Amino acid sequence: MFYVYILKSVRTNELYIGYTTNVVRRLKEHNEGLNKSTKSMRPLQLVYLEGYADVRDARDRERKIKQFGRVYSQLKRRIQRSIVFERCGTKDQSEKASFILKAK
Repeated sequence: MFYVYILKSVRTNELYIGYTTNVVRRLKEHNEGLNKSTKSMRPLQLVYLEGYADVRDARDRERKIKQFGRVYSQLKRRIQRSIVFERCGTKDQSEKASFILKAK
């Protein structure tokens, strides 16, 4: 199986989206600082997970979530009680053009 996952930083409330075949190992790597993208976000916790039989499906789903649009909006509605976006200045952080998001 291949998994698309979303991690939330306990310290900064940022989100990270990725995919892997081993969620437990990958979460451990993120929390040990072995991933450059999430090293400054530690500690991280798993807040969302989707499973796929084919790596291409998982990779495509990860890419679509990172590109936002309707896919991102639908996912945000599905996990709205786990992740609440807050305003940062006058721009809504949920509209940030990056796959690392600010959450509450």
